[in-house]
Amino acid sequence: MESGAVDIVIGTHRLLQNDVMPKNLGLLIIDEEQRFGVGHKEMLKRFHQEVDVLTLTATPIPRTLYMAMSGIRDMSVINTPPEDRLPVLTYVGRVDMSLVKVAIERELERDGQIFYVYNRISGIEFIAQRLRQLVPNARIAVAHGRLGEGELERIMIDFINRKIDVLVTTTIVESGLDIPSANTIIVERAQMLGLSQLYQLRGRVGRAGERAYAYFFYQDEDMLSGQAFERLKTISEFSDLGSGFKIAMRDLEIRGAGNIIGPEQHGYMVSVGFELYAQLMKEAIDEIRGEVKSKPQELLIDIDVDAYIAPEYIVDDILRIEAYRIIDRVASESEADSAVKILEDRYGAIPRETRALIEVTRIRAACYRLGLTELKQSGKTLRLSKITENMIDFKRLKTLFPDFRYRGQFGELILSIKKADGLELLNEIYRTIELILDFVVTEGVVVN
Repeated sequence: MESGAVDIVIGTHRLLQNDVMPKNLGLLIIDEEQRFGVGHKEMLKRFHQEVDVLTLTATPIPRTLYMAMSGIRDMSVINTPPEDRLPVLTYVGRVDMSLVKVAIERELERDGQIFYVYNRISGIEFIAQRLRQLVPNARIAVAHGRLGEGELERIMIDFINRKIDVLVTTTIVESGLDIPSANTIIVERAQMLGLSQLYQLRGRVGRAGERAYAYFFYQDEDMLSGQAFERLKTISEFSDLGSGFKIAMRDLEIRGAGNIIGPEQHGYMVSVGFELYAQLMKEAIDEIRGEVKSKPQELLIDIDVDAYIAPEYIVDDILRIEAYRIIDRVASESEADSAVKILEDRYGAIPRETRALIEVTRIRAACYRLGLTELKQSGKTLRLSKITENMIDFKRLKTLFPDFRYRGQFGELILSIKKADGLELLNEIYRTIELILDFVVTEGVVVN
């Protein structure tokens, strides 16, 4: 490598050590990124200035996904599954040995093989013996990391050559195996495994166009922690092909994003929510940089209208999230028009519910200009808060809204608007706020 005699080097983490010095490294590809710790990634930084780095993973760790979502790293998602691949039918429940027997016998009847995962070496032989009694006609072997190298290799070769029907093993099989005849996987004590491990294990079956089955068993529902319950619920819900990104997003919500400037690859921030966590992180960084900005007042908008971006309009999850961010950044009339142009250019004609979302941001911008803290609509009634007595020229206001009411003790202005639905309702509310802005008389209120 140092002499440049080798063009492509394939290796383990060993290649990241400081004493490994390729002569003219141009591209570094990291597969199974979730297996690399922060220490390894720190070693990679010495390559980043001069080398293109591509990392690959089916389930990015929360820290990596957060960095991509926040724009620190670029990310692409491959949603198209291999041709003829079928989704793996997934079952989650308590340990049921009668179901285990049915699952194994059904796979044997179609001349298939089974992975049985039990991630504790101390009890794995007992599990294998229990299965031999349960399914006497099955050829069963045990594989785990403490076996001698030669013995483990022999067992794996026998399994590949179909001399073994059921391989009782630990999570050493979670990646790197492609055995077309193995189309059932049974995982015991699944509550003890991480979400990426569960997803990787399920990916060991169904790799050859055959219908595959994955069973994830837990010991006792009463013993499940909150996070374990959420992990099992997630792996059960997201069983479609190409669901790795959705699972990684859920993992991010369950475990947290970790610390982008520290060693933690996940961390608990669910108590404040992902978006608020990201916002707090940005504010802290801006404060360190001396770029502290005045925070807009809190504003509650309650309007009876459907406003969202439908998956039918923007299919890709990442692009849909980015579209939400484009719309959320709208702070003026011109920015709303710009958001419309961007979405139309990228995704075509904007459906009504997405157009409604943009119109809500127009209303929000107008409310900020008026200094409101709350806007509520119910039928033909519009309530605006908080408005002081000397803020509005009520005599002029009465010419346009003769039946308005002002509740001074609450700072609430109550108006009647035309009955409308959807976009028409939003346009009527926006027009009303713009009219009220013309009647503002208090100094210090920005109306332009």
